[in-house]
Amino acid sequence: MDIILTLTNEFNLKKWQVENVVALIDDGNTIPFIARYRKEAHGTLDDQTLREISERLEYLRNLDKRREEISSSIEAQEKLTDEISAALEKAATLAELEDIYRPFKPKRKTRASVAREKGLEPLAQAVFLQTPNSPTALELAKDYITEAVPTAEDALQGAMDIIAEDISDMPDIRRRLKNLLNVVGTVKVKASDPEAKSVYEQYYDYSEPVGKIADHRVLAINRGEKEDYLKVNLELDRVKALNVIASETLGDNGSPCTDTVREAGVDAYDRLIFPSVEREIRSALTERACVSSIKNFSLNVKELLLQPPVKGKVALGLDPGYRTGCKVAVVDATGRVLDTGVAYITHSAAQQAQAKTLIKNLIIKHGVKIIAIGNGTASKETEIFTAELLKELDTDTKYMVVSEAGASVYSASKLAAEEFPQFDVSLRSAVSIARRLQDPLAELVKIDPKAIGVGQYQHDMPQKELSNALDGVVEDAVNTVGVDVNTASPSLLTRVAGINSTVAKNIVAYREENGAFTSRSQLKKVPKLGAKAFEQCAGFMRVPESKNLLDNTGVHPESYAAAKALLEICGFTVNDAANSGLDGINEKIASLGEEKVAEKIGVGIPTMQDIVKELSRPGRDPRDELPPPMLRTDVMEMKDLKKGMELKGTVRNVIDFGAFIDIGVHQDGLVHVSQITDRYIKHPSEVLKVGQIVTVWVIDVNLEKKRISLTMKKPKENE
Repeated sequence: MDIILTLTNEFNLKKWQVENVVALIDDGNTIPFIARYRKEAHGTLDDQTLREISERLEYLRNLDKRREEISSSIEAQEKLTDEISAALEKAATLAELEDIYRPFKPKRKTRASVAREKGLEPLAQAVFLQTPNSPTALELAKDYITEAVPTAEDALQGAMDIIAEDISDMPDIRRRLKNLLNVVGTVKVKASDPEAKSVYEQYYDYSEPVGKIADHRVLAINRGEKEDYLKVNLELDRVKALNVIASETLGDNGSPCTDTVREAGVDAYDRLIFPSVEREIRSALTERACVSSIKNFSLNVKELLLQPPVKGKVALGLDPGYRTGCKVAVVDATGRVLDTGVAYITHSAAQQAQAKTLIKNLIIKHGVKIIAIGNGTASKETEIFTAELLKELDTDTKYMVVSEAGASVYSASKLAAEEFPQFDVSLRSAVSIARRLQDPLAELVKIDPKAIGVGQYQHDMPQKELSNALDGVVEDAVNTVGVDVNTASPSLLTRVAGINSTVAKNIVAYREENGAFTSRSQLKKVPKLGAKAFEQCAGFMRVPESKNLLDNTGVHPESYAAAKALLEICGFTVNDAANSGLDGINEKIASLGEEKVAEKIGVGIPTMQDIVKELSRPGRDPRDELPPPMLRTDVMEMKDLKKGMELKGTVRNVIDFGAFIDIGVHQDGLVHVSQITDRYIKHPSEVLKVGQIVTVWVIDVNLEKKRISLTMKKPKENE
């Protein structure tokens, strides 16, 4: 297989783009580095496309490796023909390769293998030939009576077992039946116990064409089956299926053996082919659904990680609880813990009064401006308590309910114990909740991405593929923002391109021993941070304490000379950049000619444009350009909602069939995909993303089932 040509066609790219991307990957470059600092080499492809190319490259190389293994195995059996070689070369998937290999694959003991051991293969071949005017199959079988095969009927049965297995191994039959099942097959779902109550009741008597079933429904019925609530099978018109087998196996010359071959074909279909093909199709449906779900989950996680931080404010974190009370932690603007405590806000009136006094004192003492409330147990009571408390204070303090998904996992981790050895597990959660509002990215990188909780059936996904995808998402998010090398935790540093956990710890150790870094080049002194690692990570590291302004931008050290030359050509200085005084630089470049300027400073146009962008706003955080999170001072309940009510809400999760919106009532409302926009969209992610603030209207409220239906389409006046 010509892998370069395949990738070129699949991604609709130029051959040189793919060749350069493959070369860069093979040279050990990270995707963030390639995406940001090798734009000229690949034509400004984004990091997502580059990752998809990298994943597909690995698949195609594994495909070629398996192709060679199968070819060698068949050749060792002295059964490799030009026809088989051509079929192997043409195969575009692992499944196709395995279908070709199936007849030659060593098998466990089967009815057919037992018959072969008894010497019945020649009989099977003679019957399958369906020679005109030959004796009947039973008459042919009489010549194979032995001590191990006492009757002609036994011999014929053994031969039919061999024929059935041979038919089941025919690649063309399997291919045609899989295509047929995909086109006209049906997914049939029944309840294991129709009386049982479960979340899967909508599937208790359900059917849908295989070719039309949505990915989220595949995952739902898979889980229902796993939990023994559902029974799932695929159905295919048996007559059509047997006609496919007949067309591939039966002669038309009136042979007396034809009916025997037909009977063996029916046995092959019922006993061997359909159960196997059904498993394959269900596996393919699940794989497709998992790929879609992982992609959607990755998109949500990236948007969550890139939520705008609430900078420069002292935060108070509340980790709600009933029996053990609400854990309280105050952190300063840099995330350093200032104070902790426990407030019993759901206990007696006296304890509630004490809790109110405690939190008021903390707010006043430390100048708290934002309060982060975890959305777990007792969150509703804590929010009501907080809203009432804020009304009694003469401050501009506001609160926000934040997802505490993964906070308990983090607080009980070795990492949290190292960070906060003096606090118990619950207080660590309160600190984490406060920091999530201050800087979501810096805090969430400490948590396994699978625990962040903005996906769809993520626990049912193949964990290796999910982890690889999410690790890539976190890496891209961290490198998009950049990392302050003098404040970043080891968890954050580990996500920087080219930096592993050992080097991350070494950076922190070097910082603690020698004081703050004062230049990017100083990173080269960190143990085990070699030239290649420096090349990959340097552009993503920010050093605000450096005298060189460029060390606090996304300009890579390899382009420092070009940046300085660009400023000089355009009549600016580094001091102008430091004071954001580069007004008119784009017009100046345009007047001189982009190509000429880029050529003169020795870089490509994309790199030059990136340099200008970085110099125009040194030390910028791309998240600052996003709308800030929606903070509240009051609280509502579900019973307060009325049909047609207009509300502002925050998108919490985007899934295949819609999006869940936090409208401040402790129960996220669902905007179905059909209620997002008037135009047709394939997926809600085309319009919505996690963290986005949207206007919605209430369609329906079901207090009993705790369901809220919302729409983003403004209701007409007469509705």
